Amino acid sequence: MSNPPCSKCGSQFTYEDGAQYVCPECAHEWPQATAAEHTEPVRVVRDSKGTELRDGDTVSVIKDLKVKGSSLVVKVGTKVKNIRLAEGDHDIDCRIDGIGAMGLKSEFVKKV
Repeated sequence: MSNPPCSKCGSQFTYEDGAQYVCPECAHEWPQATAAEHTEPVRVVRDSKGTELRDGDTVSVIKDLKVKGSSLVVKVGTKVKNIRLAEGDHDIDCRIDGIGAMGLKSEFVKKV
């Protein structure tokens, strides 16, 4: 495992000194325990059945979904290929044939 970059100057040349990390470029020192706290949590997106979703998966819609701002409806059983996971209210960015690009919530799909 490599040492984390310096949190002050971004240098990649940090080294361990006892229970501390040290940056040789700016002389910044910080405890190793806080380096683990600064890692971002891994975001896991799950479908309606609890299966983990990943970019590129194919999912199926489990209930009729009205498309906001139009009279179109995404019907039950519609397969959506090559999804992309996204941040925000809608977990999935996708393109649906006949409708176009849109966002879906993971609670309304299941992995195929």
